[in-house]
Amino acid sequence: MHVTMVKKKLASGQACDKCVQAEDLLRSRGLWGRIDTVVWAIEGDSCSEGMQLSARFGVATAPFFVVRDEAGIESTIESTLKLMRAITPMDQSARTALSDAELLAVSAKLDSSAPLDIVRYALERFGRECAIAWSGAEDVVLIDLAARSGFDFSVFCLDTGRLHPETYRFIDKVRKHYGVSIELMAPETLALQAFVRQKGLFSFYEDGHQECCAVRKVQPLKRALGGYRAWMTGQRKDQSPATRTELPVIQHDAAFSGKDGRLTKLNPLANWSSAEVWAYIRKHEVPHNELHARGFVSIGCEPCTRATLPGQHEREGRWWWEEATQKECGLHSLAPKPPA
Repeated sequence: MHVTMVKKKLASGQACDKCVQAEDLLRSRGLWGRIDTVVWAIEGDSCSEGMQLSARFGVATAPFFVVRDEAGIESTIESTLKLMRAITPMDQSARTALSDAELLAVSAKLDSSAPLDIVRYALERFGRECAIAWSGAEDVVLIDLAARSGFDFSVFCLDTGRLHPETYRFIDKVRKHYGVSIELMAPETLALQAFVRQKGLFSFYEDGHQECCAVRKVQPLKRALGGYRAWMTGQRKDQSPATRTELPVIQHDAAFSGKDGRLTKLNPLANWSSAEVWAYIRKHEVPHNELHARGFVSIGCEPCTRATLPGQHEREGRWWWEEATQKECGLHSLAPKPPA
């Protein structure tokens, strides 16, 4: 396999930021030596070698990679992460679940660690068998951190069938921005049909959201997690004072099972505030849902989410007709802390 990296040189003579980040990522993983050739797409110079390759392959963004296989067939890869998957041998070794003793030791180390270090630990320990469960702004921060970690990772999203149109556009925006595959987990058809036939489409306004969430969220999540040994969430302690103040950074999942039966759950942003999340989003230009600009803070299904007013807690925009202690959908259990 021969790999040519096409980098963009700005009119100022500097390399574009994304090209610099891509090279740093490859070097940090010891993969820079797998790049055989580097050519430049020079801004304003259509005759530069990189610009010619861009025109030839119809690729408008940099960096990108031209890969030639042993048969001489060329193809392009527009994501550094996808290139890393292509040139990194698969690790077939078993990645077993954490024991109680390992969880205790790791928890003591990670409790005061930065989110990036927690994400790096998770992906180094579990690889693609650790998935990021994505729905909101915090979870895209996790995707951004995972992309910066240099490790391979998996992402899935629960498609309840009741999300805002803006959220569906957001999913596609994130997929394109990071060059990652996002597995959409939908409700089981027969279970959903039976529920809607019996209860209608808006029963949650009358008797609570738990039954609807069980069909549209909990069961699809259970199905998704069965294929992994660990998962990461964007939960924060300050998201819900009534239910998340004791949220640990790492825990055995008390509600769901993974490949080994036991499932490890990590909450890298547990100790961050909402302000810290948004400071990161602005600094690193992380994509976010356009609904945030309209006063939506915590975003779920369209019938159960509304914008919040200044001074209101973010969870007041979710299931506003219910008590604060009931504002969980069953995805996150009140699991005990790591064993002492």
